[in-house]
Amino acid sequence: MPAHRSRPVRAITTAVGLVLVTAVVAGCTGGDDGGGGTTATGTAPPAGPSSSATSSAAPTDDPTDDPPEETVAPEPSETPAPGFDKTAMSIDDPASLWVVSDKLRPLQPSDYAPSDLVTIAVPSQNPPVFRAEAGQALLDLVAAGEAAGAGQFQVQSAYRSYATQVSVYGGWVQRLGQAQADIQSARPGYSEHQTGLVADISPIPLSCALQACFGDTPQGRWLAENAWRYGWLLRYPADKTAVTGFTYEPWHFRYVGVPLATEMHETGVTTLEEFFGLPAAPTYAG
Repeated sequence: MPAHRSRPVRAITTAVGLVLVTAVVAGCTGGDDGGGGTTATGTAPPAGPSSSATSSAAPTDDPTDDPPEETVAPEPSETPAPGFDKTAMSIDDPASLWVVSDKLRPLQPSDYAPSDLVTIAVPSQNPPVFRAEAGQALLDLVAAGEAAGAGQFQVQSAYRSYATQVSVYGGWVQRLGQAQADIQSARPGYSEHQTGLVADISPIPLSCALQACFGDTPQGRWLAENAWRYGWLLRYPADKTAVTGFTYEPWHFRYVGVPLATEMHETGVTTLEEFFGLPAAPTYAG
């Protein structure tokens, strides 16, 4: 092709390219900015919603210009009071304040003797020998009863050794025969007296000693209502012979300590066998 004819073609091509570039630039300027660009005719295009405008116009649950809600810490829940721990002390160890001795549960060893026996200053028919804690608790019990106007108290019987219990039980057998003796007195090795935690109590002046009528005396009534406050338990209630194996003994009080005595009083359980879920012991196993 002759050289002098190529120049007009290039000029036309260049002009067309400039027009296209101008159109593209104008289109870009008016599309994505959203801020008021003009068309090639000089009129502003209708404003369309932009993504940012849509977001700011939409209602929200928590406007950003409001202060955040104050977080209230939940009230701590009260820790429930722990229940009474029935395993806190042994019911098998003869040295335990909670030892349970009945016709199915002999003391082990059978000739057990406490190591902390003391003699206390209280009126008595026989030596008022107790384990130290029980002795002090008995002094407190008697003093409280006398201060309450229940009258005066004395100890009829307290600690008995294994040998002494052999003599006591043998006397009952001679008088009543073994069958009757077994509901009146414990066999040697089975007696709570051997633990040093028992007091047989009678009034001053002496009346109804070791008899059911003691429960009707001012002293007997006061003890039945208040002994638990000082850690003492009426061990052989009138309606529990089938459980304990012994007839009603309103004079026979067993020291178990204030916590256990209080728990038994508040729950209405009157025997150690029932409280600890032990079998009733109406008779000896053999």
